[in-house]
Amino acid sequence: MDHYIAWLNDLGMNDLDSVGGKNASLGEMISQLSGAGVSVPGGFATTAHAFREFLSQSGLDARIAKRLSSLDVDQVEALVEAGREIRQWVMDTPFQPAFEQAIEQAWAQLCEIAGAEPSVAVRSSATAEDLPDASFAGQQETFLNVRGLDTVKARIHEVFASLYNDRAIAYRVHQGFEHAGVALSAGIQIMARSDLGASGVMFTLDTESGFRDAVFITSSWGLGETVVQGAVNPDEFYVYKPALASGHQPILRRNRGSKAIEMVYAEDGAGVQTQDVDPARRARFSITDEQVVALAKQAVIIEQHYGKPMDIEWALGGDSGKLYIVQARPETVRSRSGQVVERYQLQETAPVLCEGRSIGHRIGAGRARVVRGISEMNLVQPGEVLVTDMTDPDWEPIMKRAAAIVTNRGGRTCHAAIIARELGIPAVVGCGDATETIPNDVDVTVSCAEGDTGFVYEGALPFEIKQDKLEEMPEPPLKIMMNVGNPDRAFDFSQVPNHGVGLARLEFIINRMIGVHPKALLNYAELDANTREDVDRKMAGYSDPVEFYITRLTEGMATIAAAFAPKPVIIRLSDFKSNEYANLIGGKRFEPDEENPMLGFRGASRYVSDDFRDCFELECRALRRVREDMGLTNVEAMIPFVRTPAEGEAVIEVMKSFGLERGKNGLRIIMMCELPSNALLADEFLKSFDGFSIGSNDLTQLTLGLDRDSGLIAHLFDERQAAVKDLIARAIQACRKQGKYVGICGQGPSDHPDLAEWLRDQGIDSVSLNPDTVVDTWLQLAR
Repeated sequence: MDHYIAWLNDLGMNDLDSVGGKNASLGEMISQLSGAGVSVPGGFATTAHAFREFLSQSGLDARIAKRLSSLDVDQVEALVEAGREIRQWVMDTPFQPAFEQAIEQAWAQLCEIAGAEPSVAVRSSATAEDLPDASFAGQQETFLNVRGLDTVKARIHEVFASLYNDRAIAYRVHQGFEHAGVALSAGIQIMARSDLGASGVMFTLDTESGFRDAVFITSSWGLGETVVQGAVNPDEFYVYKPALASGHQPILRRNRGSKAIEMVYAEDGAGVQTQDVDPARRARFSITDEQVVALAKQAVIIEQHYGKPMDIEWALGGDSGKLYIVQARPETVRSRSGQVVERYQLQETAPVLCEGRSIGHRIGAGRARVVRGISEMNLVQPGEVLVTDMTDPDWEPIMKRAAAIVTNRGGRTCHAAIIARELGIPAVVGCGDATETIPNDVDVTVSCAEGDTGFVYEGALPFEIKQDKLEEMPEPPLKIMMNVGNPDRAFDFSQVPNHGVGLARLEFIINRMIGVHPKALLNYAELDANTREDVDRKMAGYSDPVEFYITRLTEGMATIAAAFAPKPVIIRLSDFKSNEYANLIGGKRFEPDEENPMLGFRGASRYVSDDFRDCFELECRALRRVREDMGLTNVEAMIPFVRTPAEGEAVIEVMKSFGLERGKNGLRIIMMCELPSNALLADEFLKSFDGFSIGSNDLTQLTLGLDRDSGLIAHLFDERQAAVKDLIARAIQACRKQGKYVGICGQGPSDHPDLAEWLRDQGIDSVSLNPDTVVDTWLQLAR
């Protein structure tokens, strides 16, 4: 390294003070990880010494210090004026001759290495950037597809000036950094041709929950700036690290984004431009499963090298098909979270104004401030909800005023999402039409406490916040499991103390992630044109209707299983009633019209019926994939609504014919004990099953002969009635006598702590509770 120039392949993290965090990290990966399979494009960097000498040569540093000394960065107009003035000073000051000559020599050498004059990215790298306790991402400028020596020098000049962008000045003040203590290095890096391919961002943890066993990848067509800026809603992928390490199929989930625009090289050969993506490409995933896995492997290598969760930008060269890492920095938000579980819960509901991707798990309320552009951002007052098309780093001075942020565009790794996490406020991004559907200057509530989907409600709704310190949790006298239906919340719920999942409902996955009747997919060729069009919209990105159904079932089950592994996850196979199945796309054609669906064609009766067996086979194939292909053998199957011992025995045989054999590879098959006959003939039913999970909702309804949905007799519904408790006690004793599992997964223990205590005294193995009641019930039983 000379005074002015350093080559990336000569750098490492020890050089942070010389070339800033970004360039030091690039050098570290090139020098230390190239042999391990991490590919980083080469280039050179200007040094912090060159920058400081540039400022001091004409007394510019003293002028800047004086100008900033009295600036109040919370006064937006004053900040804008000071920033503009300082940047002009920098641009009017020429480079020192020795520095300019060093740039020219380095550029000539880079052209020689590349074999021709290359297209490069010119990026800023601050000496205080990418530290574990402060993310300076996006504070200074980045220029893409830069060509020619004169343009490179001009862009380096602009990078130097960008240290005094309004947002960068404000950010340093808010993070407690002295202006004069931060120097800038410009990185000049050969570009991967992702304008012809795809690019995105990945994190080596789940950005919402902090779950450490997943790599979260976003991807969109073209250059990665559209993803970073939040200009597109990208594809999303979750990859399970333990499966990656063991050689199993590791992709937990795929969410297809709209990817409406892409950034490509400008038609005149230099710079970039955005263009619309044609509908056919929007409907496809932007990278293949093989590329997702390859990216995740590189991410894990990088994380292991640095020893901490990482935020990584990547690019796929469309000309070469090769994957490149173009940035890597420490993740700075979730990795700092402590051992406290915070739970937000709405206490009322209201009409939904719009919905999008939720960021965080909090709720915020305030007066909506619809801002059409950056020129209006100073209208946002403290405690208001910022509603706009998208944000970029120029918005940061006012974003900290907001109670919540709502944007039309963007995904979970966009600028608005990153800043919202850092500020600890809820954000709903990628809504599409928030600036049209949310009226200006009215009260709204922004809820990110309901899963992957965030909602903006009309009015200021009441909500509660509970905090639990996990290190203070005592050991309970029985296993406390969870009822988890929504895979979107699985990573989050797994952070709450638990002994696994006692009930994961497959019908929730079918309804939320598929939305189509399985018969409609099995008989896709016979559907009418309108139904087929509805099905095509749902299965966009998948070529085969049946494969779509199996894959989405697999993803839902695997996400829950991975979140809680190696603890047991009991997945109840589908228990839709005929009226519920009929509500799925294409369902009315295939479902009977029953007078009382609650007591009709449901549960085990469907599985053994010739009319439904082919649909049940799809569920079994998905379950096999989760256990065998993905290695998630903590998954157990549960059969609902088994009317007779013979029916139970028949289900076991059908499952065996579909490759799910009880006891093979440790597979346990549990039965829902939810009919009086199940408890009365418990010994007979247990001959076919590995235990009972007591469904107290249906058991109470059928024992007391009442409709739990009827408001007229709702006051009689109580799991603590003597007849119900007698049947529960019989089921528990039968399982204990045979040494088999017995738990309860109904609503009762969540609603009635005294019932949970009675169950403990009866010797039940576990109670499975709604997630919001786990901590309170845990503490009560432990006491």
